[in-house]
Formats: sequence, structure tokens, C-alpha cells
Amino acid sequence: MTRLSALIVARNEEARLPDCLASVAFADEVVVVLDRSIDDSAAIAAVARAKVVEGAWELEGERRNAGLDACTGDWIIEVDADERVNEPLARAIRQTIATSPHAWHQVPVDNYVGDRLIRHGWAGSFGTTSVPRLSRKGAKRWRPQRVHPGLDWTGREGPKITEGALIHLVDRDISDMLRRLDKYSSAKAADLLATGEIGTLRANVRRFFSRGFKSYVSRKGYREGGWGVLLALCTGAFPLLSYLKAALEPERHR
Repeated sequence: MTRLSALIVARNEEARLPDCLASVAFADEVVVVLDRSIDDSAAIAAVARAKVVEGAWELEGERRNAGLDACTGDWIIEVDADERVNEPLARAIRQTIATSPHAWHQVPVDNYVGDRLIRHGWAGSFGTTSVPRLSRKGAKRWRPQRVHPGLDWTGREGPKITEGALIHLVDRDISDMLRRLDKYSSAKAADLLATGEIGTLRANVRRFFSRGFKSYVSRKGYREGGWGVLLALCTGAFPLLSYLKAALEPERHR
């Protein structure tokens, strides 16, 4: 029988971890990677009979790769602590890994801000409606970056899963969304400084408008009313704010 590992990477997520663990109970193995956690996350994972890997990683890519290495299943589904695998997606994952000749598959995502499902407007690094989270063991490696690390693949991509969704509790409210923008742009500024190529003001101003347009028009954010405007602003602001932090305050982000 094809074995499935569920991988959860978290830091001080004792409040959200129980529901996340319950949603991946269909997997044959659950691995929880805890990065510098000082709350009760390890005890909660142990009660759920998960394999716990504890450590300290500066880069998100390295942390996620440690989790991939700890998994022993033939396939791996990666889930963050603020995400839940709903039952239709769980069934679709099982059906896919039983017959797929491919190396990896995109998984659909339903994004929530508070109790509101926002279907349109997600774009760029601020949010997405599908993620490449289901992969064969050894097919996927994350690159050494702090925020939204890139991916290197071995093997071919298969068809996107279309049943069910990964429920993503993105933000609690608008203030939480803006705090996330601040956090992500600081991490991205550190990545830019590490490469030595932060870009230019002109290029990032252009990206502000092009990414905002993509979110609001191409990704149909206008269908979400004011939420679509907010998403477009955050999507466009992310690269510009990251650049400005790297250019104007490099000492704070190295």
C-alpha cells in the first residue's frame, strides 16, 4: 500500500495545532517540525502520536527541508498550522497517490480572513489559490530563503487536484493582514540583502502597480468589493515595501 506522510511545520502554534493535526489524521504518518517553539506544541503533537522534530532554523527553506527529510512515506502532503485538509481533499489525495505516475500535484486552497471566504484577488507572494504541496518523497527541495522560498523539482507535474480544498485561515482581520505584510516584507528584505541585489526603486514602483492590477483585475479581486481593494494594495506593496526596507534600513534587516 502507498504510504502517505503529513508534514506540519510550526512555531508556537499550540492554539491552532490540534485542529490541524485532526485534519491530517487520515495520513499514515504525521511529522511535526517545531522551530524554536517554547509553548505546548510538542506535547500536543505527541498526544496525536506525531513524530516531532525540534530545532532552530534561520531560513524557512531549511526548516521545511528538515521536515521532508524526516518523512518516511512514499508521498508527502505539507500543511501549515493555520491550514486544514477538508474531507473531500483527503479522499482526493488518497485516490491520487494510489494511481499517479507523476512526481507532484497542485492542491486547491480556500483562503479565509476571519470567517469570510475570499475566493478572488490572491496573487503574487501575498496569497494563492493553489499550492504544490503533494509530492513524492525526494521529488521536492525548498531553496534557502526566509520567506516564500523557491522550489526545485525532480520529476513531472501531474494534474491539479480539483476536489476539496486546503482550508487556509490566512488572517484573523485586517490588522492581522497588515501585520503579516510587515513581517513578510522584513523577511524578504533580509533575503534581498543576502543576495546583494535589492533591485531599484523604479522597478519596484512598477511592480506595485502591475501586481496590484493583477490582483484586482486579472485575478478578479473586484468581485470581493473592499476586500479586493485591500488585497490589491497588499499584493502590490509587498515587493515595494521589501525593497524600501532593504534600501533605507539595511542595518535592521541583515
